[in-house]
Amino acid sequence: MVTKEMTIAQVLEEVPDCAPVFMEYGMHCLGCAIAHGETIEQAAEVHGIELSALLDSLNELCKKA
Repeated sequence: MVTKEMTIAQVLEEVPDCAPVFMEYGMHCLGCAIAHGETIEQAAEVHGIELSALLDSLNELCKKA
């Protein structure tokens, strides 16, 4: 399960297929240094994304993986 406290890098390590979800939400810097230290919650705030919608999308994909 993806939580708001996880970093983008953690999510991608656990479920590499999540990359397209991040891209859909405008998070294109998946390999940059910030992705290793920024939580999902922080990234959503910076990108002006509704956190619950992003988490729902990521967790829906995780269920399928």
